[in-house]
Amino acid sequence: MLNYIGRRLALGLFTIWAVSVLSFLIIQLPQGDFATTRLAELAAAGNSSASFEAERLRAEYGLDQPILVQYFAWIGQVVQGDFGMSFDWNRPVGDVIGDRLALSMVVSVAAIIFTWAVALPIGVYSAVRRYSVGDYTLTFLGFLGLAIPNFLLALVLMYLGFAVFDANVGGLFSAEYENAPWSFAKAWDLLKHLVIPAIVLGVAGTAQLIRIMRANLLDELKKPYVVTARAKGLSERRLVAKYPVRVALNPFASSIGFLFPHVVSGAVVVSIVLSLPTVGPLLLRALQAQDMYLAGAIVLLLGVMTVIGTLISDLVLMWLDPRIRHAR
Repeated sequence: MLNYIGRRLALGLFTIWAVSVLSFLIIQLPQGDFATTRLAELAAAGNSSASFEAERLRAEYGLDQPILVQYFAWIGQVVQGDFGMSFDWNRPVGDVIGDRLALSMVVSVAAIIFTWAVALPIGVYSAVRRYSVGDYTLTFLGFLGLAIPNFLLALVLMYLGFAVFDANVGGLFSAEYENAPWSFAKAWDLLKHLVIPAIVLGVAGTAQLIRIMRANLLDELKKPYVVTARAKGLSERRLVAKYPVRVALNPFASSIGFLFPHVVSGAVVVSIVLSLPTVGPLLLRALQAQDMYLAGAIVLLLGVMTVIGTLISDLVLMWLDPRIRHAR
């Protein structure tokens, strides 16, 4: 087990390095740089010294250096825990991301908990009661959840909240807690506001996992070991819960690796609609402004989340399924 974890960690470090290279190169693909964007803004404002200001920015941030020099200077800082300066915000990247990354993780965890809490029992019910009225109803709702875009669901819930309940469902905090220091009251206010983002971000994943769980469990219920256990008189509820459900849980465990970054990166439009202070809108703004250090840090952190999630997924799979444990 230790050797396996060691190999996975080594592969994870290599993957993170590859992600850092690819993210830095991709961010450099658009023509121009932050100084070019700044030059256009100053010229539009009628600033006569716009060209001089752009050259000063290139020299100050090293944008006039070759791309390899820029990359190694950036990755050298990252290894030391310094993600560089944000051009657009004129602050250290770590300070800009700050609470936004933590709030993004909280929203992601809430969406994943909602996804699993809803998808698991519904998937089991649909498989055990297949072709029943409940199965057809839940299947219809599942396809409806897959078809509705997240941002459209967010708009509908915002309208219903305002028109029906006379409440603002946007944001993660009430107005009095927006800039207040952390306290139990602020944490409780955050939990109350997490419900809508968790539902909006989790609906599509929930619908998908319901179908996967149903299909896998139906396949397992036809296996000889289930028929043998049923023939020996094991109760149906205990039979389903003890054996086939555990094997059918593999897709849930394997989804851990991509759920975290998927929720964070896929929530850009939803975060804008719901006014969520997460890293999604921050990444969009950084890409538009060609703020390469801020955008590169966010993309790199998404890659780290993917690697960590994949490692956790592998370990959970080994715990759930002995076949995987012995096959490694």
